[in-house]
Amino acid sequence: MDNEIVNRVANSKLLTIDLEDFYPDGERILLDISDWLYEGIILKEKDFRESLQHHDWTQYKNAYLALSCKTDAIIPSWAYLLITTYLSPYAKKVVVGNLELLETSIFQDIINNFDFTVYQDRPVIIKGCSSKPIPETASVMLVEKLVPVAKNIMFGEACSTVPLFKKGR
Repeated sequence: MDNEIVNRVANSKLLTIDLEDFYPDGERILLDISDWLYEGIILKEKDFRESLQHHDWTQYKNAYLALSCKTDAIIPSWAYLLITTYLSPYAKKVVVGNLELLETSIFQDIINNFDFTVYQDRPVIIKGCSSKPIPETASVMLVEKLVPVAKNIMFGEACSTVPLFKKGR
């Protein structure tokens, strides 16, 4: 009798996607623009432009930025566009919103650039646990892209998955 232990998971056709493996390096920064406003609430164009011209934009090299305003100021859309013209030579990505929106936008780019042909007619596990801040929306976007190609989709770890989708015969 052969008592050899066989790792059936390692020998299976299962493919695991761990979104943490795709987490890009780079600092995430929430940039509050209220400091460039008169009394934190009024955008005076001349003063605003002058503040932007004197700001050290190099500090954002290779960073991801979410532009926001912590006050109830009404910010014209061109203000965010103008800030972006200063950031674009340095930052990897700029969004208007919070850090969660920033992370979602980063992963939207990553998932849209995935090559899903490798998952064609294969069982796929989307790994559940992560030590990095992977937005739940990223997993939703991933499933959207996998449903047309994967044989089945599961969530969790190979030893304990939750079935999500199984392609009909």
